[in-house]
Order: sequence, then structure tokens, then C-alpha cells
Amino acid sequence: MSIAVENGRRQYDYWVTVYKRTWKGSLISSFLLPMLYLAAMGIGLGSFVDSNGTGALGGVSYLQFIAPGLLASTALQIAVGESTYPVLSGLKWQKFYHSMIATPLRPVDVVYGQLTFIAFRVASTCLVFLGVIAVFGGLHSPLGVLALPVVVLVGMAAAAPVVAFASSLENDSGLAMVFRFGVVPAFLFSGAFFPVSQLPNWIEWLAYLSPLWHGVQLSRDLSLGTVHPWLVLLNLAYLLAWFLVGTRLAVRGFTKKLIG
Repeated sequence: MSIAVENGRRQYDYWVTVYKRTWKGSLISSFLLPMLYLAAMGIGLGSFVDSNGTGALGGVSYLQFIAPGLLASTALQIAVGESTYPVLSGLKWQKFYHSMIATPLRPVDVVYGQLTFIAFRVASTCLVFLGVIAVFGGLHSPLGVLALPVVVLVGMAAAAPVVAFASSLENDSGLAMVFRFGVVPAFLFSGAFFPVSQLPNWIEWLAYLSPLWHGVQLSRDLSLGTVHPWLVLLNLAYLLAWFLVGTRLAVRGFTKKLIG
């Protein structure tokens, strides 16, 4: 444990320096766009949805229905954004990961450092977004604050396998596929905007395979105060499995690229 802590400390200065130089450039994508989605969909479109009654949504407003989904979707998008081009750049172009392993750091330490930084990015952004949701009245239950660790896990469940995928690439052509065939469909068909039960059966089951759907459902149950313990455990176990398997594959990919 002491070795892991020391190796983590060795990366601390690097990731702090990176964030100090890049945080301003992430303000629009990380903070402004999610808030605009919340205002446009939750308040703008929500006023029309609510005018026709809220029975189909379980008696809650459309804002309260979609806010947890937008929070989880934001976590996933930030995590994937930090797991694609920055990771490939460190392995292929800038090669700062190679500089890291010239020190006592091991590939596993480099992966843990990268994932820890991604977790910080997801947590800091979603904390602000959760505060905005609360101000707008998007939390139906005080349990909604527990959605923060849930969406961080959602982000890590997506980040770990994407980091592993990025470590296997030789160029950035494959990264566009992650967004086109991974992030966008997950965002649209995760249940964030409407119940996936309204979809055709074969698409509905595909939605259930997405870690984002599990994150949306768990965040929404917490926000609405409709928590079922066995469903919580099931959703958490599914998200944790994605994270653990993805982390193992990422360590294997980094070891192959950095050591051979």
C-alpha cells in the first residue's frame, strides 16, 4: 500500500499542473452545455410536458424526471472525453506516459493516476451541476445528493474500458467510433429523456446493456426517493463490473505499449 501511495503522490504534481492549464477550456463543455440542456429540456420543453399532466412520469415534473439522467449523461460524456484523445496523445504523440515510467512508476500506477484524475474531473463537474439541479428544484427527495457518487461510478464504468480501447489504437480514427456508436446512442437511449419501456423490445434490451442506463435509473430512484435496495445493489454491481474489467484491460494495454 505504501508503494501505491508513494507512486500516486509522484503523479499528483503532474495532474494538478495539467488541470491548472486546461480547466478554463473545459468550462463550456463541462458546465455550460449541461446547464443549457437542463434549462432547454427540463424547463422549456418540460413546461409543455407538464401542461398535459404528469401521470405518465409518476406524478413528478419533467424537470425532476430528466435531471438525474442529464447528470449521469454528463458524467459519462466527461469521462469518455478524458479517456480518448488525452490518453492516445500520452501514448502516441506527446508520450508523457513514457516519461512517467522512466521513474519508479509502473504502468499500473500510470493507469491508476489517469483514472483518478478522470474521477476528479467527473466529480467536480457533477457536484456543480447537482447544485444547479437543486436550485432549479430538480431534486424531489433529499436522497438525490447521493446521486453524486453514483454518477462518478458511471463515469468510471465508461472511462476504464475506453482507456483500455484507446491504449490499443495506433491512430485516432477509432476514437470517432466511440462517440458516434457509443456515447451518442447511449445518451439518446439511456432513459434520460423518456422511459426505455416505450422503445421496441430489441432496442429496449440493448439499452439495458448500457452502463449509462443503470446509472440513470439509480440516480433517478435516489432523486425521486423511490429506492429499492435490491435494484440498487444490482445497478451498482453492474457498474462496478464495467469499471473493474475495464481497469484490468487498461493496465494490460498500457503495459504492452509502455514496456512491450
